[in-house]
Amino acid sequence: MMQLIKNATIVNEGRTFVGSVLIAAERIKAVFEENQPIVINEPFTEIDATGLLLIPGLIDDQVHFREPGLTHKGDIYSESKAAVAGGITSYFEMPNTKPQATTIELLEDKYAIAAEKSFANYSFLMGVTNDNIEELKKINPRNVAGLKMFMGSSTGNMLVDNEKTLQRVFSEIPLLIVTHCEDESIIQANIQHYKSLLGDDIPVEYHPLIRNAEACYKSSSFAVKLATKYNSRLHVFHLSSAKEMSLFTSDKPLKEKRITAEVCVHHLWFNDTDYAKYGNRIKWNPAIKSESDRQALIDAVNSNKIDVIATDHAPHLLSEKEGSCLKAASGGPLVQHSLVAMLQLVKQGVFSLEIVIEKMCHAPADLFKIEERGYIRPGYFADLVLVDLKKPWTVSVENILYKCAWSPFEGTTFDASVTQTWVNGKLVYDKGKVDETVRGKRLLFYN
Repeated sequence: MMQLIKNATIVNEGRTFVGSVLIAAERIKAVFEENQPIVINEPFTEIDATGLLLIPGLIDDQVHFREPGLTHKGDIYSESKAAVAGGITSYFEMPNTKPQATTIELLEDKYAIAAEKSFANYSFLMGVTNDNIEELKKINPRNVAGLKMFMGSSTGNMLVDNEKTLQRVFSEIPLLIVTHCEDESIIQANIQHYKSLLGDDIPVEYHPLIRNAEACYKSSSFAVKLATKYNSRLHVFHLSSAKEMSLFTSDKPLKEKRITAEVCVHHLWFNDTDYAKYGNRIKWNPAIKSESDRQALIDAVNSNKIDVIATDHAPHLLSEKEGSCLKAASGGPLVQHSLVAMLQLVKQGVFSLEIVIEKMCHAPADLFKIEERGYIRPGYFADLVLVDLKKPWTVSVENILYKCAWSPFEGTTFDASVTQTWVNGKLVYDKGKVDETVRGKRLLFYN
């Protein structure tokens, strides 16, 4: 039976208007603006969305769902459930699991797990190592979002530091290259410096001094240099410093860019004064830096130097987040709270609603060339989210869905609530309840 989401405030493609959306099976059949007559000749159910925001499902281009091999702190079932509760209907998961996804066979193993367990749509990036370039050449670009490369610094042993390998990847592999950019030599020198001053128990407040803007810029600028030299498609993940913004441009539309940029929610929300309150709960790589860095990132989003807003969702048990700066795990869970956090920044006047939808829905679809997702358009898959902007709630252990059971936003009151989420036309999340029968689909890509 068809579904009609009626009288919603729709935010899509830079416009905000009152209208209705008709869903038939997996797809959007029609979009009606406020004054258009609605004629439906088949049975349908109606959802009254008066006063609610209707947006495309979010596409998160960077998550770590920890499966296989690290499932004590997260898995595809638990984290994708949290994602749909947060309005994320599609995600790209990273290769640094156990085993690491650095062969076609291991990558397909992850797709098989997701087909069985994932509430949201999914894709998996292929990991680059110093010696798997022949495997990279076998990838079908229709089936895989791109390559993930750790340049300069890495969790695990996926550091790509062989210059010949780097040149071959940038010159020979036509896929989108996605990079984590921090320079290991600068980081190690900084560690030794602060160890000489403070010993081994370095407080977390020194994390942004160890993994500083210079470490980020040196690695990011090298990636941009290689991509420029070989005309590669490069997407730089989780930018964190003002200095790096000089590497990116806003002089052309996203679809014409060969080099693109991403920022994560935590770098737009927190600054280095927050370590005193939150400690290791906001310890990420790259590090959260100064307020001036945060403001530069905000400005870059608003000026279109930064193309995508994502999460880098990376759950750890709280026990793994304990200890000094050098011991505590880096990363934290975010997918359930990324949209409402960004909507809070909208309310504060930091961003417009249209910019947030552009950067979290439309831009990832365009940048990664995802087929028929990321927009509210007839014929597209019905990945949709209803939001109540006037339904405040406070994050607590009782309403957190992450397997790790904590959030850096605990105690934060958000003014907006996700009320319903559809994945491929199926209502997967409905006012706090998740339909356990719904499963997402493998994302496909066009050339």
